[in-house]
Amino acid sequence: MEESASSKDISLKESEMLLLRGTAGIVAIVKAGPNGQFFLETENEEIVLGLEPHDLIVASALSVGEKTEKGLKCVLFMVREIRSPLIVLPKNHPASPRLPIVVSAGGKTVLSCNITPGTHPNQDVLCGSNEFDGLEITGTPEGVHVENLPQCEVLKVNFDI
Repeated sequence: MEESASSKDISLKESEMLLLRGTAGIVAIVKAGPNGQFFLETENEEIVLGLEPHDLIVASALSVGEKTEKGLKCVLFMVREIRSPLIVLPKNHPASPRLPIVVSAGGKTVLSCNITPGTHPNQDVLCGSNEFDGLEITGTPEGVHVENLPQCEVLKVNFDI
């Protein structure tokens, strides 16, 4: 279904993944679920993120296509189900421009096209393609509240591997 720039509430179950498909990038969203504790690794410290089941894990890719969608699902599965930590690279790290997918976790995420991928320890901001710049995603008990939703395809898929 096509959506225009707007505010929208979208239902989302723990067993589902929400995809926002643009022309230059994709945003994938899952509920944090009942596990609660996630780890954020920076160059100097380990931070424990305490998340509520309705909080979100959001992944952003600066490409489109079936491979990208499979990659998004795998990355989100690694974080939520396998408990892989979130890694924050130091500023000016040479790997930043090569990151195909970046992830944030928390109650609210704002996408920006003006940040360096993978270098922001604040989990409320995430690198995204130009079309998703300013997109705000907030977890709710029923699903997801989205502000500044651009024209894109919005769909739900099963979150399983």
